[in-house]
Amino acid sequence: MKTAGLAPQIPVAVSGIFLSRIRDRRAILLGTLYAWFSAVLIAFLFTFLTACSSEPSKPAETAKPEPKGPELITGRTAFQKVYVAARGWNQDAKPYRLESTVTSDGDQHGHDGKWAVWRGSFASAIARSAKPYTWSGSAADGAPERGVNPGIEDSYSPTNASTSVFDMAFLKIDSDQAFATAQKHGGDKVLEKAPDTPVIYVCDWNHNTNELIWHVIFGASRETAKLTVAVNASTGEFIRVEK
Repeated sequence: MKTAGLAPQIPVAVSGIFLSRIRDRRAILLGTLYAWFSAVLIAFLFTFLTACSSEPSKPAETAKPEPKGPELITGRTAFQKVYVAARGWNQDAKPYRLESTVTSDGDQHGHDGKWAVWRGSFASAIARSAKPYTWSGSAADGAPERGVNPGIEDSYSPTNASTSVFDMAFLKIDSDQAFATAQKHGGDKVLEKAPDTPVIYVCDWNHNTNELIWHVIFGASRETAKLTVAVNASTGEFIRVEK
């Protein structure tokens, strides 16, 4: 006798294996997800703790530039610098005086023929005007700005003996050479007694003798000088003791 409507039966052993595989796959998936979440959490915590514990970076301090010392030069070197500027002012400009200026940063006090400030005075016959130019290499307070600085233009008369112009070709002897000559005619004795005495220089044209002269002045000015020696600026020869 046949029994109708009975479904085929799955063996118990087969169903057990199937369920076991499902459980294994679920365990593997859960383990993978756990490991991934753990790695992400650890990375987040590490980044957070590092950001909290580290101080904000400070910008590197820029080293302050050291103050530039004075540039000490001789008279002829300074003359070349101001002469170029004067020719730019007027093409016929000619010099009539070159002089040094005492500064506090002249550590040699001019005893080597050098100073950090020199002034050249020029005249233009065509424009009938005069104009000084100062070269400065000084770092002292109150000194002119470094480089060549123009002065105030003034009227000029070619007949004025105190501003007689000269040709730059006559200036063959430098201030350090003039100092060496002056030392042989009393300058050494002055500095032996007073080593800190400043030595200043004035170069101008003597219209009576038609020669260019270095006046080597042992003192801060002509009025207070202990000694002034005249030296020929073309030959370097001693001329006379002026004071």
